Amino acid sequence: VQLQASGGGLVQAGDSLRLSCAASGRTFSEYSMGWSRQAPGKEREFVGVIKRRGGSTYYADSVKGRFTISRDNAKNMVYLQMDSLKPEDTAVYYCAADQVLHNIVEVSPAYWGQGTQVTVSS
Repeated sequence: VQLQASGGGLVQAGDSLRLSCAASGRTFSEYSMGWSRQAPGKEREFVGVIKRRGGSTYYADSVKGRFTISRDNAKNMVYLQMDSLKPEDTAVYYCAADQVLHNIVEVSPAYWGQGTQVTVSS
């Protein structure tokens, strides 16, 4: 599976941003998809995940209620809608794929995309 993330940028606190991740190479609908992030000097951390068939989603407590993951299996796309952004959301965001959802939650997926930088100014 090849993953290509896009949509990062510089925004102000309280703004919204939507990240996209395009997947190719395997049957997209067979994979749970998720996002992780890594801030400077910190370890990569789980952000959220969506199940293979696009039903259930799970989020880190730090983003719950502000971030929303969705997927379009017909387009092989997954999205991360980020609302009410805070400076502490500043990080490089990575798209992830795995047939085992738990691996994404544990920040150890089978596949990573390249990161996209999100910077939130105060």
